Order: sequence, then C-alpha cells, then structure tokens
Amino acid sequence: MPRVVVDVMPKPEILDPQGKAVLGALPRLGFSGVTDVRQGKRFELEVVGEVTPAVLAEVEKMAGTLLSNPVIENFAVHVEESE
Repeated sequence: MPRVVVDVMPKPEILDPQGKAVLGALPRLGFSGVTDVRQGKRFELEVVGEVTPAVLAEVEKMAGTLLSNPVIENFAVHVEESE
C-alpha cells in the first residue's frame, strides 16, 4: 500500500522546550557539534489505491485540520516509497 507522510514541526518563531531539552542532553551524553534541535511529529498514512493529486489534497486537508495546529506548526506532505 502506498504511504503518505505528514511531517509536523513547530514554526520557527515558536519556542520548542522539548528540542531545547534534547540539545542540553546531547553534550552530557558525549555528543558534540549540534547547535539546535527542533522536535516535531511524523504521521504515516497508508492509503488504498494510487496516490493521486486528489488523495494528496485530502491528506493536506487532514494535516491542516487534525494532524497539526496551523497557529503554531507547519507541515509538509510527501509520498514515501514502500520497501
């Protein structure tokens, strides 16, 4: 089945306390070289049939109304090839 992925991230101007916590923990765990971390969400939707422009438009609508909060988050929709 085809898989459509929705990646949701906080808008750049929105504070991301979870990302900051991860950024603070990395050096304590021995990792270096990371200057910023933003934490988001990933939704994988398996759809029946072919992924058409109409299907992608429907997923965009889902992302804008349920999967993200458009006031504080941006989202991107893409098709992922199945393995």
